Amino acid sequence: MSVIQLVGIERVFHLGDSSVHALDHLDVAIEPGEYVAIMGPSGSGKSTLLNLLGLLDRPNVGSYRLEGRDVTTLSPDEQAEVRSRRIGFVFQSFHLVPRLTAAENIALPMMLAGIPGAERDSRVERALKDFGLDQRSDHRPDQLSGGQRQRVAIARATIMQPAVLLADEPTGNLDRATGEDVINLLEALNAKGMTLIIVTHDQKLGARARRQLEMEDGRLKHDSARDGARPVA
Repeated sequence: MSVIQLVGIERVFHLGDSSVHALDHLDVAIEPGEYVAIMGPSGSGKSTLLNLLGLLDRPNVGSYRLEGRDVTTLSPDEQAEVRSRRIGFVFQSFHLVPRLTAAENIALPMMLAGIPGAERDSRVERALKDFGLDQRSDHRPDQLSGGQRQRVAIARATIMQPAVLLADEPTGNLDRATGEDVINLLEALNAKGMTLIIVTHDQKLGARARRQLEMEDGRLKHDSARDGARPVA
């Protein structure tokens, strides 16, 4: 069973008297454990697609099935529940809570989900060690380097053991060496079986994924799994 299945997806934004088809008749299936890069220029629809996959937006037409469940028919509260437990997010700007320590930021999704304190503490302690942050557990984001902040963000995104990890330009605010470390970390999570979807305009980063989806004007211009491999410039 596909972890993600999009069928006939359309997303239309109305701007005054005009309509913009941000996503136009999109059909995509992603299997568990895949490593996918969504690529394309600004305005191609990749950010709209990311928001839809993350249940931050709804399509006007079509269906989105996550782990076999049609999530487009869910109420906002039901979507929020699915999002908190089955979808992890990693953003370019980290989006950590400034007043919370690294450990508290990582624990936040479990607190919101009502997971008991003892289990939270155990899972946070393990995550801090796994992500090389055990010496930074009581540091706030402004006391961490960019790479450390992104590692906290990845730990937070994966602490609920989601079905899918969505990464939006995850190296955009990092220098090349630190960005390489972050990508290696994401790829290690994928190697353990986590479905990884990266949205990027960076051709070299996109080429590392085992599958590339190239967007143009809201449509899927190229799918390397369907159309065959294509050299990435």
